[in-house]
Amino acid sequence: MGFLRTHFLSPPFLFLSLLLIVFFKGVYGGGITLINRCDYTIWPGILGNTQLESTGFELSPGATRAFQPPPGWSGRFWGRTGCSFDSATGQGSCQTADCGSNQMECNGNGATPPATLAEFTIGSGGGAMDFYDVSLVDGYNIPMMVDSTGGSGACQSTGCAADLNRRCPAELRGGEGKACRSACEAFGNPEYCCSGAYNSPAACKPSLYSEMFKSACPKSYSYAFDDASSTFTCSGADYTITFCPSSARLSCHPLHSCVRVHYISSLRRVQVTPLTVPSICMHRIIPLPRFLNKIRVIPY
Repeated sequence: MGFLRTHFLSPPFLFLSLLLIVFFKGVYGGGITLINRCDYTIWPGILGNTQLESTGFELSPGATRAFQPPPGWSGRFWGRTGCSFDSATGQGSCQTADCGSNQMECNGNGATPPATLAEFTIGSGGGAMDFYDVSLVDGYNIPMMVDSTGGSGACQSTGCAADLNRRCPAELRGGEGKACRSACEAFGNPEYCCSGAYNSPAACKPSLYSEMFKSACPKSYSYAFDDASSTFTCSGADYTITFCPSSARLSCHPLHSCVRVHYISSLRRVQVTPLTVPSICMHRIIPLPRFLNKIRVIPY
């Protein structure tokens, strides 16, 4: 008469197994966690060279979802907004960044522009570099930031926390004002799309529209050949994609210079210092004393 034999790990072997799991996760990293800081539900979409456990799902305010792409994975994430899916059939669509699958899962379809994109190429392990960026080349529909943790190398945060929908020129507005199109999508001209005779870094230069995007979001891709200041590398890191990150992270107005606001308690005054460095502003906002709550800082 046969029987099933159950094997239990002794405490030393169990500890070693857990230690190895933590070690290899730290070495290879590559985990990507999505966080919804918006005050509304979004429906992230995912497209990659290999399919993850989901290609589209609902993410309510404050919710998170984590993925562990395999080494060598390359793909993109985006946030769909204004979605409606039938509870019986599962069919539906989204007002912005819809993937055209007629379902919550995108099933191998990409985002319909305009859409803010977080793009990744995960290293193949053994210290290989990851590449990542946040792209506005296909337009903009939602604020997004990418942060790295636990990695080595020139790991930096990137993204676009500014609300470009409120500042979008009339000729670029899409989705009933809920998204901002790229100049390429809006006009289709080769010089905006970096196509045809303009398909090279030497021939395709930033337009007034892409410069507007770049001014608001200096670390994001603003047009096809905006690689130098928009692609970032890191090794062995885990990543967080935050939708609707706090506006306090970016104090740059697209039409004005940045300022640093500092309260000097001993003098009971506010010091405002212009920042002329053309880089992303990453200064924490510290609550001011109660008697200063009504003070407004107006961009100069």
